[in-house]
Amino acid sequence: MSLPLNIDWQQILLHLFNFSILSLGLYLLLYNPVRNFIESRSEYYKQLDSEANEKIQKAKELELSLQERMNGIQAEMEEHRAKLLSEAQNEADEILLKARQNAQKIISDARKAALQEREKILEEAHKEAASIAISAMEKMLSESSDVALDQFLEVVKKE
Repeated sequence: MSLPLNIDWQQILLHLFNFSILSLGLYLLLYNPVRNFIESRSEYYKQLDSEANEKIQKAKELELSLQERMNGIQAEMEEHRAKLLSEAQNEADEILLKARQNAQKIISDARKAALQEREKILEEAHKEAASIAISAMEKMLSESSDVALDQFLEVVKKE
């Protein structure tokens, strides 16, 4: 039997059968293992992605809680700073008050000492003036008694 165009149906069926066996073999040997490998890899990466998303979510929550704690700590630090500042201001006011009181005491003591020194100087000046007056009087008396004695003697001699 001669077929037009030299087509042999047996050869075509045999090639078709060979192709089917080859396709089935490749499907069983290559496609299923590769597909299973790709699915397992896909599941692995999905699992990694979900774990990463969970970790990102936990990190965001941790960041929020840390931000809240930092805000609380900053508020506490501001409060503590204000407290320390007021305490420092109070201590500075106390030191300034003590310094003023000390200055007033020093001024008062200096005035007392100056008054005592003045009284002492005046007393010494009075004593010195009195001694000068006494010595002047003595000198005057001694001179006048010599003169008076001389005059008396002269008068007595003349008589």
